[in-house]
Amino acid sequence: MPRCRRAGLTDSGGAPTLAAMRLSRRHAAAALLSVIVAPTVAAPRVARAQAYPSRPIRIVVPTGPGGITDIVARIAGQRLSERLGQPVVIDNKAGASGIIGTEVVARATPDGYTLLMVYPSHPVNPALKQLLPYDTIRDFVGVTTLTTVSLVLLVPPSLAARNVQELIALSKRERLTYASVGSGSLAHLGAELFRSKAGIEITHVPYRSAPAAQQALMSGEVSMFFDTPITAVPLVRDNRLRALGVSTLERSPLLPDVPTIDEAGVPGYEVLGWNGILAPAATPQPIVQKLNQELRAILVEPEVRQKLALQGAEPAPTDTESFARLIRDDVAKWTEVIRAAGIRPE
Repeated sequence: MPRCRRAGLTDSGGAPTLAAMRLSRRHAAAALLSVIVAPTVAAPRVARAQAYPSRPIRIVVPTGPGGITDIVARIAGQRLSERLGQPVVIDNKAGASGIIGTEVVARATPDGYTLLMVYPSHPVNPALKQLLPYDTIRDFVGVTTLTTVSLVLLVPPSLAARNVQELIALSKRERLTYASVGSGSLAHLGAELFRSKAGIEITHVPYRSAPAAQQALMSGEVSMFFDTPITAVPLVRDNRLRALGVSTLERSPLLPDVPTIDEAGVPGYEVLGWNGILAPAATPQPIVQKLNQELRAILVEPEVRQKLALQGAEPAPTDTESFARLIRDDVAKWTEVIRAAGIRPE
């Protein structure tokens, strides 16, 4: 007897039985269901494997628009958008020495779509503020530094000091003062580090802005001021102010004839202004590395280097660990300077 007849799938004449027809309908329905369900099950796998980035990236700048930190962020952000094929939005959230914008990123989802532009106030704030709403080191991962910038030690032409050694000698005979753009600013801390390493006494006079400090210096109201190259160089070239030294360990390309303060007689003196990109802690390492590679490639482009040079900034790409180490070192360095100067946390 044929096997199909023994199974009850055909009758004695070879025609399909009712059971056979029901079984056939069940097989057809099962096949149809598999076609409908399969894409639904596979869809989440496709979404998870989607290449980064698949939507706009936001760079939070914790300063107002127009300053060096904002300008560098926009230069880098424009090229990053072009290279990644996604919009890069610059979001200025100024206030509280950068704390407001920094907290936004610390609390953001660590997915690579919210980044933070930082500058030296970031490692300074732990020593200046009694309570921060985030941990400066643990709540972030370094992506890369973008630029570095030196400070320029300026004095009025009327001051009887034509170099750093003469300034130090003068400070031991006369009461000298220095301007800053506020307590805890790089100009303030740079002057305090100079005072400490040179072994002199100078009095701090804070001003509300760099132009106000420059005006006070030109009028002889104060004796010295650590300024950024982009605003210092025109005043030096016009002989309205005199540059005695730069704060980095290498001379500034904008002022090649001005010695470093280290080589001018204060060994080990270094103040480095910088900008860089952080991401929230726990951001996947492949995303951090992709951003690092893209930004480092951007910073060697001739057009980008030229734009940064116009701002007095030099490209300074690093690997992620080097940037993290820079922040840790600056936290320790400025905490010591602040304590030695007797600057009290707010």
